Amino acid sequence: MKEERQRLLLELIAQEEMETQEQLLQALRKRGISCTQATISRDIRELHLVKGQSATGRYCYVLPTAEGAGNQDLRLKNIFRECVISFDVAQNIVVLKSMPGLANAAAAALDGMKIEGMVGTLAGDDTAILIMRTNQAAERFCSELRLMLN
Repeated sequence: MKEERQRLLLELIAQEEMETQEQLLQALRKRGISCTQATISRDIRELHLVKGQSATGRYCYVLPTAEGAGNQDLRLKNIFRECVISFDVAQNIVVLKSMPGLANAAAAALDGMKIEGMVGTLAGDDTAILIMRTNQAAERFCSELRLMLN
């Protein structure tokens, strides 16, 4: 059941611009799959879906590899240019401030990038934290971001 639902989610985002979890939920229901918003949210996290800008300019769910697959620098630049307002380091934690509603997308994309020294992320509406193994790893990551975004 889970595999089928997730396969359908991937098909849906490939075929249509799905902007919200509610749209995904309704589309699944039309295809005979009954589930909750919490289930959709878990599926999005497990599939590493993020919100990205479509050709029409709308933000919709996409696979994080849809833009510049295999090119971490390009993917990070795209994420940060689109949604991150600022970032700073506090010991082994990197704090990202984003436009409202986009912190989760930035954190999900970063989670999927296998960043050296990163343990994981936690995101709210407009703030995300990256938990790094060491203070040095956090400082190094912020330095790389500064160079990349200049």
